[in-house]
Amino acid sequence: MNIADLNMDAGMGLIMQNGNVIPFNEKYFALRTRENRIYTDEELLQLPLISKNHMHAKEWRVRENSCRRLVNYLKRKGPVSIVEIGCGNGWLSHQLSKIPNSAIKGIDINERELKQAGLVFREQGNLSFINGDIYHLKAYGSSFDIIVFAASIQYFDSFSKIITNALEHLREGGELHIIDSPFYRVNDIREARKRTNDYFSAIGFPEMTGHYFHHSIEDCKNFNYSILYDPNSLLNKFSTIRNPFHWIRIRKNK
Repeated sequence: MNIADLNMDAGMGLIMQNGNVIPFNEKYFALRTRENRIYTDEELLQLPLISKNHMHAKEWRVRENSCRRLVNYLKRKGPVSIVEIGCGNGWLSHQLSKIPNSAIKGIDINERELKQAGLVFREQGNLSFINGDIYHLKAYGSSFDIIVFAASIQYFDSFSKIITNALEHLREGGELHIIDSPFYRVNDIREARKRTNDYFSAIGFPEMTGHYFHHSIEDCKNFNYSILYDPNSLLNKFSTIRNPFHWIRIRKNK
């Protein structure tokens, strides 16, 4: 287990608050603290399982559902190298590292949670973390079989740009998977932006509105994509665990 000591400048983003410039990662950590999304080491080690009394228990049931489907899918791939973009505290990267013959890298600009991940998951020899953003993958070339965006694609303003960049780091025939992020109908995006602004304003972080973006399934159409889980299908609408998020796979053509 190691955390690569990388420069964090590229693509990090800055926020203006009361005339002061604040790095995005610091403001984001403060937001997660306000939302009660910072977990103890003991809780992190168990995620996605969590006490049914936790305020985010329902959300974690959904993430457990997404995680199980993704892990079962990737197990059938054989030896696999995976990078998770925006891994946060590393809980999903940890679960992915349990796949036999896998090599996992989690990458995030959130240094505090990444350090916690490095400590909590230090026994996983096939798991490492990179303190930086997707642009730091350049050193690895096109070396990954799988790239995962889990609850992170909404923090990138240009869907086309970030997907095109990510595909450059996949081997031919590699796959990019997007889970646990909302996708909207084009006609619904304007209202979704308003809800986002109202939410961040209500909890005291209005400046975060400019760092949360709303993508549509239509954005995928320039890529070789498939929908592996559709929350709007008749079957899934009546599922015991209502997962509201699409699971999208984008393949790098051979």
